[in-house]
Amino acid sequence: MAELIVTEEAKERVVLIGIQQRERDGSEESLTELGELLKTAGAEPVGRLLQPREAPDSGTYFGKGKVEELRELLLSLEADAVAADDELSPAQMKNLSEALGVKVMDRTMIILDIFAQHAVTAEGKLQVELAQLHYTQAHLLGMHSSLSRLGGGVGTRGPGEQKLELDRRAIRARISFLREKLGELKRHREVSRAQREKSGSYIVALVGYTNAGKSTLLNRLTDAGILAENKLFATLDPTTRKLSLPGGEEVLVTDTVGFIRKLPHQLIEAFHSTLEEARYADLILHVVDASSPEADTQMAVVYETLRELKALEDHSIIAVYNKTDLPGTETLPKDIHAAASVRISAATGEGIAALKELISAEKKKSRRAFEALFPYAAAGRIQSIRRQGKLLTERYEPEGIYVRAEVPAALYEQLMQEQQSQSN
Repeated sequence: MAELIVTEEAKERVVLIGIQQRERDGSEESLTELGELLKTAGAEPVGRLLQPREAPDSGTYFGKGKVEELRELLLSLEADAVAADDELSPAQMKNLSEALGVKVMDRTMIILDIFAQHAVTAEGKLQVELAQLHYTQAHLLGMHSSLSRLGGGVGTRGPGEQKLELDRRAIRARISFLREKLGELKRHREVSRAQREKSGSYIVALVGYTNAGKSTLLNRLTDAGILAENKLFATLDPTTRKLSLPGGEEVLVTDTVGFIRKLPHQLIEAFHSTLEEARYADLILHVVDASSPEADTQMAVVYETLRELKALEDHSIIAVYNKTDLPGTETLPKDIHAAASVRISAATGEGIAALKELISAEKKKSRRAFEALFPYAAAGRIQSIRRQGKLLTERYEPEGIYVRAEVPAALYEQLMQEQQSQSN
């Protein structure tokens, strides 16, 4: 019998490069994060090189001497490619590729590649393709020369690969088509959002740095059953589930795509309608990886992105310090934007009960006192109050059912209009 030989696709060996503009500017940590991104994309980081300089070289990113040092490092490590921690211009990508003789990628390409792998829904795939096409359109010349050296691999997957050979006119036409499709999906999302608001549903949005544990937390709270891996950008598509609070009340919890430093502007534009779920939420849960030594920096990145989305003002925020079962979480960075905070472990369930109590308390702040006498024919309306608010008194009288309750603002307005129309 012939021996069965199992072969595995060899991982690309990549050297990480970056610019250090000043000491302790976070460039070392950012380069480490770039390595994690590459691992998620399926490549193997084998070396790294930082150049201290005020700004990247406009032609080759690194200076001439550093480019030669990088070339020797690539040979010694038998590396296949280079990944820059910044977005490269077409000229930088082309010149650096020609000088080194290997494929050259940048941070944006790698993140787009990960998104192409992880997009599941039709909307997610359209959003990724739009972001890839915007990038391809701006980097067409440089990408042709760089990616043709090795072909395939990290940075070339997904819809962007087949579009690379299209001319700029075809790409513009495709971008226009994708925007139209995403516009239709955005309008559908807005209708769904309006229906939730009309029903008085209380919306809680999970936001946080990628891999902070948002999906794990959603699973713990709601038994959502969504993918939760210890990888950057393990899930992209937003998921909304019902959460039962103490006392039987229900809220809707929505997971959002994770944030990251130097998040490509193409992705912010393409995923804008998805990201803005946080903008229309009643409450934001800022999930923080308490075990990360970079927790304070990651928190700053989250709030910078929320400001860009106009989702920071007029929002109640709870800081949810996750992974506190791990070592090194005794002292936590302060979240100055949060009205309250809680220590949890989404993996073990520690602190989840306290988190639910905080959500319930924040929801209570948004309620209004409501009092009315419903005719028996309208008894079904009381079920809406029981489901969306808190029924304090329910008393059956000859004229009808007397109700005293605390209800969401949207439901309060709706009930008051109904009462007024009945009295007229």
